[in-house]
Amino acid sequence: MSRKLLLALAAAVSVWAVAALYFDIRIAWLRIPGACLYSILVGSIVWFTRASYRGIALWVTSLVLVMTWWLSLAPTNNRRWQPDVAELAWTERNADLVTIHNVRDFTYRTETDYIQRWETKTVDLSQLQGVDLFLTHFGSPLIAHAIVSFQFRDAAGNDTFVAMSIEQRKAVGQSYSTLRGFFRQYELIYLAADERDVVRVRTNYRTGEYVRLYHTLTKPEVARRLFLQYLSWIDTLRTHPQWYNAPAFR
Repeated sequence: MSRKLLLALAAAVSVWAVAALYFDIRIAWLRIPGACLYSILVGSIVWFTRASYRGIALWVTSLVLVMTWWLSLAPTNNRRWQPDVAELAWTERNADLVTIHNVRDFTYRTETDYIQRWETKTVDLSQLQGVDLFLTHFGSPLIAHAIVSFQFRDAAGNDTFVAMSIEQRKAVGQSYSTLRGFFRQYELIYLAADERDVVRVRTNYRTGEYVRLYHTLTKPEVARRLFLQYLSWIDTLRTHPQWYNAPAFR
């Protein structure tokens, strides 16, 4: 690999390293000093070694140290969460009957003013009727958030919907940020919700979001596998918290 290519690669990763230090150092007052000191360190290595191969090796070593620290940051389920993501769903299954605990069914007055309600819902896998896909566009038309909604028939013959939405789990004091989602700022939540909640908050109460509904032709056996996969993800997350990763969930 040529020296110019090594320099270009190291420079690109260094930009990420500075941003990682700025966003993810857990002691707030150290973030700016940490990012600045690392920038000075990298600049000094390049300047005093004239970007020789030895200098590049030192540069790469500093990047590896930052990356090792960053990868060591562990997600948790034990934070003071915002009310709309305060509860993690979990499930129980008895043959075809699946009970989902902590299904969100909020009633909204505004986007941030709502009556909180977390429900327990039981559905019959044999009565899974279909799958709908909602795509919510915000900002750039190239960015979309997906919500998968499963339609069931209940014992009275009525349709009921369970919507699954993969979202940032924001702690108190945090706000939504696509940029911060590239770093280790937010934990992940698989939100199980009533369709009227998770879709209507986007269509009726938030501004700048446009929702499109796609009725799919998914076969029942495929829909069942997809639903069970969501249940597996939901239950795994209770014992193995994960970081939200913006590039993966858009």
